Amino acid sequence: MKITSDSIIKRLPALLVLALLGVFFLWPLAQTLRGGLFSDGRPTAVFLIEALRNPIYREGLLNSLALACATTLVVVLLGLPLAVLGAHYDFPGRRWLSLAILAPMILPPFVGAIGMAHMLGRYGSINALLVACGLREWHNVVDWLAHGRFWAVAITTALHLYPVFYLNAQAAISGMDHSLTEAAENLGCTGWRRFRRITLPLITPGLFAGGIIVFIWSFTELGTPLMFDYSRVTAVQIYDGLSDIGASPMPYALVVIMLAVAATLYAVGRMLFGRAAHAASVRPGAPLPQQRLTGGHALGATMLFLLVLFLGALPHLGVILNSFSQAWYRSVLPTVWTGKYYLDALSHDITLPAIRNSLKYASLAMLLDLIIGIVIAHTTTRTNWRWRGLLDALAMLPLAVPGIILAFGFLALSQPGRLLAPFNPGADPAVLLIIAYAVRRLPYMVRSVTAGFQQTPPALEEAAASLGCHPLRAIGRITLPLIRAHLLAGCLLAFSFAMLEVSDSLMLAQRQMHFPITKALFELSQLLGAGRHIAAAMGVWAMLFLLATLICAGQLLGRRIGNMFRI
Repeated sequence: MKITSDSIIKRLPALLVLALLGVFFLWPLAQTLRGGLFSDGRPTAVFLIEALRNPIYREGLLNSLALACATTLVVVLLGLPLAVLGAHYDFPGRRWLSLAILAPMILPPFVGAIGMAHMLGRYGSINALLVACGLREWHNVVDWLAHGRFWAVAITTALHLYPVFYLNAQAAISGMDHSLTEAAENLGCTGWRRFRRITLPLITPGLFAGGIIVFIWSFTELGTPLMFDYSRVTAVQIYDGLSDIGASPMPYALVVIMLAVAATLYAVGRMLFGRAAHAASVRPGAPLPQQRLTGGHALGATMLFLLVLFLGALPHLGVILNSFSQAWYRSVLPTVWTGKYYLDALSHDITLPAIRNSLKYASLAMLLDLIIGIVIAHTTTRTNWRWRGLLDALAMLPLAVPGIILAFGFLALSQPGRLLAPFNPGADPAVLLIIAYAVRRLPYMVRSVTAGFQQTPPALEEAAASLGCHPLRAIGRITLPLIRAHLLAGCLLAFSFAMLEVSDSLMLAQRQMHFPITKALFELSQLLGAGRHIAAAMGVWAMLFLLATLICAGQLLGRRIGNMFRI
């Protein structure tokens, strides 16, 4: 195909976006790989071998993998039954219960760990309940955190992530070819056998899409292990090694190992389930008919949803109770209540600058995502450019790349003499935080805007062009107003999740004056006295904010909100 100056001008926005993703996404990853795989310009495996031979690092890697497996297992056990019930059956309250499933996503798990840590403490709520029921005495209560810190981290993370798996599983069930299950039922294959032999193979790609996000997220989770003081995991070891980033190759080697595990798992899953995903969606049948449940079956379905919702709400309840507690010792609930910590959370010398910083960082990241998202969505849906598939894949890849790895790459590139040295976070992390937030949340914007472009007929733009309207003007005057709901939903998701980004904030913000909200929460939680109560109150404010944005996005996108969390 002949390349002309006119075609280059038309592709210029897409080329610029591709270049930006290359510089601020692929290049940091490449620099991290270089630090762990090269020595004096020559490839070497010495650093990786040394890291794997080190018993402390090896234990951290094994613990991280075990945490990811345990978390994913708990998530599947919680999310899959609910997805099957919600997709196949109708029962009282199903619509509202399905919406309430999103509630655990309104608070980062490391903030929920504040509440869980108190509940699981030696003199916390769970032991107080056991003593009140006569099952234990205070002199022989179980120290849950001393003996079960691993499971505390796994369960707290799982209670935050199971909605991601639920959304993917329900979307997979609703989008499958249901004529196959109807044919199986006509031939006498019903119940559990039909689900195991027909439904499960068809929805496996969707289950993998949700499961891989959960696995990678929990494998690379930084905040929750930090809050539970569970330091023998790879993410925390990388965080602890940041002070040696300019002198030691070990942090680079650990990041390379983490990235290799995540990438290998994703690639293997795509290889195993890629064709299955195509087969499952080649001929979608009619919308899935829902069977109306009555009596005991309806009550059982409702109670199952309520039970999982209660479990998912435990970290949030713990945070809320902590935020109101003046005294909470050897009792199920606080014995002295107060609301002063909510005022302290809005007036503390750490929190007010953090709120302003987060608003600035998240707003600019959202605007950057909006511009890039529109360019990518238009390129992939309205053009036949040969590289549009690569552009879309690069935009979605941040879902599979852990935030801690991207943040580490930015730190590596901002060392003296490197490409991003002028933006060293030790001086001011604003530029790097804005870029990191934008890259991490770009997939939500792209999926939302792309859905809007797909639902808007291209003929409207073509008609405007035939009347002499410039293509950019046609998009701005015709298409964008028609997809404003999708634009708003993408902006809400990108902004709200950027406000509560954890890994990038913990690693890149190094001075109090530049702390975003999540770094301020972490620092407050480490203070003696009222620190944890103020952090809990601030977490509740953040929870209310994110709940409002998720409800708005859910109303705007409907079931399509599940596509925001698919690789």
